Amino acid sequence: MSRPLTLFTRTGVTLTAALLVFVVFCIGTMVTYIAIPLARQGSDDLAALMILSARTWIERPPAARPFLEEELLSDYDLKVSLAEKPLPCSKTPLPYLIFLEQALERRLGTPVPVRKGEQSTPWFCADIPMGGQFVRVSFPWSRIGAQPPLALILIIAAGAVVVLLTSLLLVRRITRPLARLSEATTHIGHGEILAPLPESGPRELVDLTHKFNSMAGELTELVENRTTLLAGISHDLRTPLTHMRLALEMLTPDKTDAALIERLRRDTEQMDQLIGYALELARGLEVHEAEEVDLREFIDGIIANYRRPDTVIDWEPQSYCPVSIDTMAMQRVLINLFDNAIRYGGNKPVTVRCCRDSDATVIRVLDRGEGIPESEREAVFRPFHRLETSRSRRTGGSGLGLAIARQLSDARGWSIELLPREGGGTEARLRIPVAATAP
Repeated sequence: MSRPLTLFTRTGVTLTAALLVFVVFCIGTMVTYIAIPLARQGSDDLAALMILSARTWIERPPAARPFLEEELLSDYDLKVSLAEKPLPCSKTPLPYLIFLEQALERRLGTPVPVRKGEQSTPWFCADIPMGGQFVRVSFPWSRIGAQPPLALILIIAAGAVVVLLTSLLLVRRITRPLARLSEATTHIGHGEILAPLPESGPRELVDLTHKFNSMAGELTELVENRTTLLAGISHDLRTPLTHMRLALEMLTPDKTDAALIERLRRDTEQMDQLIGYALELARGLEVHEAEEVDLREFIDGIIANYRRPDTVIDWEPQSYCPVSIDTMAMQRVLINLFDNAIRYGGNKPVTVRCCRDSDATVIRVLDRGEGIPESEREAVFRPFHRLETSRSRRTGGSGLGLAIARQLSDARGWSIELLPREGGGTEARLRIPVAATAP
């Protein structure tokens, strides 16, 4: 049996179990020190009354017995008569009746069983030996008065309800602020800016919320500063880089080493690409308003830019697929995935598919390249991480494309994973939950 996972469930179960143990202890104490002694005393008094009634009845003349019988019935709810046949063997195992049998045996010196009578209403009978005969003394269920089973059931039921409601109330009061903190951390992880949480409740939770608000403010400021820094540095680097490229274009191969010029040109192009990725990441971290688009037409527009003689993309638009997304972030993610599949696909066609179910919209980008080892499928999402063979600098990869795609997706509640494709190659699967699309 699995253990409950949430703090609410675990705390509720713990409190409920502890309080139920306390209720059981209280019931046991009441039964041992109150109910049982009272039942013994009451049964002893009833036994004395039954023996006295039987003795008085047997000593009366037959003509006077009816008057005594009426008096005992009206005053004490007792019926007295001569036992003409043995009592049935049925026995009701009530604690009170057991105590009554013990009391009768102590007073008479012989066992006297108490059995249920034959009346339609629940009466109990005891044949008391008196004067060489057996006098049957009967009393109704109401004569006992106490109903221990019903009392225990009511006490346990009431205790369980009170304990459960109290536990839920206490646990809810404790876990609600923690649930707010957990939800807030999720939003902050997605790059959202939140208003400070209310600092109310017990002192410990107030302190925790206050520290969380301070931390959230610092994180928000840090992200904003990082975005500004990336954008500023990337923009400022573009100016000297442009000057270097102009200087290279002005050099003449006949006076300068042509191989050196070509190498410098490739280096400047690579630097320009890295700066472009940095600017892309800086713009991607910004929060933009979601737009409702037809994802089918949106993907078709991006793929149109890749239709070249040396590039084949197998894409067949499916049915209408409305989503509400950050279009700028989605465009950068898809471009990175398409570039990655084309660059490492071994010059083979790239397949793109889009489908939607009840939970999410899924975009699949499939290539027929060499594939990615299982141990590297998460590592390639780290910045500047490359595989030793196909994914090297010689192929033009910067090591930032998948990292940027993952960061953009995580910030918006999307998910990206790399899977092995049947028959060879890699499948990049972008999953957009329904909660993150809100069409």
